[in-house]
Amino acid sequence: MLQIKNKIIIPDSELEINAIRSQGAGGQNVNKVATAIHLRFDIEASSLPAFYKQQLLKLNDRRITQDGVVVIKAQEHRSQEQNREEALQRLKQLILNAVVLPQIRKPTKPTRNSQKKRLDSKTKHGQIKSMRRQIID
Repeated sequence: MLQIKNKIIIPDSELEINAIRSQGAGGQNVNKVATAIHLRFDIEASSLPAFYKQQLLKLNDRRITQDGVVVIKAQEHRSQEQNREEALQRLKQLILNAVVLPQIRKPTKPTRNSQKKRLDSKTKHGQIKSMRRQIID
């Protein structure tokens, strides 16, 4: 089982984990041993709270299919167990990042000094440009 927070746990029955062969170079080990992990997690059919499900489905992430299934492939390590742990940690991080709400920006008024500096720089820039003009006799 995967523990997300204190009271939020995903049981192993909701995770579909398959071992597959890794891609890329690696010699005999890659060709013989299925060390990569393919993890599938159905958001709709999970026991996550409704808020978590909504936030996950709102995400615009390439790991989430249109059917609402999270697909994670881990193949960085040489052992199957390390890749399994890596895939579970990625899923946990995805869920935790989905439920963090962004802070709302509070607009502030510009200070009087900053307004003065901005206007002074504009007049100075205008004076520089006026000096570039052709002199007409």
